Amino acid sequence: MLESLAIVFPIFGLIAIGYGGGRFGLLTSRMGEGLSEFVFTLGIPCLIFRTLVRAEIPEVQPWGYWISYFVGVAVVWGIATLVGKRFFGLGGVSGVVAGFSAGQANTVFVGIPMILKAYGDEGAVPLFLLIAVHLPVTMTLATVLAEGRGASPLTLLRRLFTHPIVVGILAGSALRPIAAHIPAPAWQIVDLLAGAAVPCALVAMGISLRRYGLGSGWQMPAVISGLKLVVHPLIVLVLATQVFQMPPAWSGVAVLFASCPSGINAYLFAERYNEGVALASASVTLSTMLALVTSIIWLQVLGVG
Repeated sequence: MLESLAIVFPIFGLIAIGYGGGRFGLLTSRMGEGLSEFVFTLGIPCLIFRTLVRAEIPEVQPWGYWISYFVGVAVVWGIATLVGKRFFGLGGVSGVVAGFSAGQANTVFVGIPMILKAYGDEGAVPLFLLIAVHLPVTMTLATVLAEGRGASPLTLLRRLFTHPIVVGILAGSALRPIAAHIPAPAWQIVDLLAGAAVPCALVAMGISLRRYGLGSGWQMPAVISGLKLVVHPLIVLVLATQVFQMPPAWSGVAVLFASCPSGINAYLFAERYNEGVALASASVTLSTMLALVTSIIWLQVLGVG
């Protein structure tokens, strides 16, 4: 238990610093937005780029790994959408936001630091491989559901291929053959930006939580949090350990990835369509607060620490 707490405490401690700084006026919303912009546009893309360039990528695609994770995404997304429509009257984009909030994990702010601290270099490859697929799949699905038949394929492709995280993934994959020829000073720049990504992301997350709050109430956000923090990782655990065969680090990364709280991208998606914003922000806030406890439990279940 103490070992698991040692993994999550620095992560949620930095979130608490950001939250407390915002609560007492030491850190403004504008500072949080600036940190978030740095993390998304430079920090995390450099971290992903550095990892993919240097990582040992498996020659055979781990289909059991993909299936285990994305079956969980489909189940919780569908349940959240159904519950939102039947019991809370959510339709249209708001219903999509409910499903997106349940199926899209906060990998940037919580997942990357927690998983890398838990599994180290052994978990880096499965982590960033999942990130490479996770964001395009969930973002494309949400956009298609929100815009229906009116969604332009060119618009979808433009949004995906101009996303900084996707750019980091593509650049890291493309430059793998010439990684040994990249000058040391260039690597130092990448290392400095990548090293700043995680602490800045966590502080920015704390500031954001203070800003968003629980403006839409707690009932539907509680349903989404339960699906995201308990049901999703449970489905992945069963599939990754009982149905498919994979190294323990890979199954553990998939479970911890699924156990992350609702991603901030759900809030950004809601803001883009100006619908379901309060629901998305409340889900991010509540699930992140609860993740302090559930993350320790999942680390114990996985025997990590």
